[in-house]
Amino acid sequence: METINWSDFEKVELRVGTVLEALDFPEARRPAFKVKVDFGEFGTKWSSAQITKHYTKDELIGRQIVGVINFPKKQIANFMSEFLVTGFADENGDIVLAAVDKPVPNGSKLI
Repeated sequence: METINWSDFEKVELRVGTVLEALDFPEARRPAFKVKVDFGEFGTKWSSAQITKHYTKDELIGRQIVGVINFPKKQIANFMSEFLVTGFADENGDIVLAAVDKPVPNGSKLI
């Protein structure tokens, strides 16, 4: 494992946001949702998330998630992803969201 220094870690904008909307994304190669997330002072952003095994669209609404908001935008099929949804692969390789266990203000940075 490569080690990094503190200034490397500080460059990653891991921020919490609340899911406002979740839509099907049939054009994606792997099953995914399009999610619209409110990151407070950083605005509302869209991303693609391969989280369909553990979550329904309705379960995602109002849920706080953690995203990397300072990666460049990425084209996925006919959709432009504006941030990276974070999570962990379970024993089957399906993604479980990284999240906070108590509400915090949208836009809060992981420290």
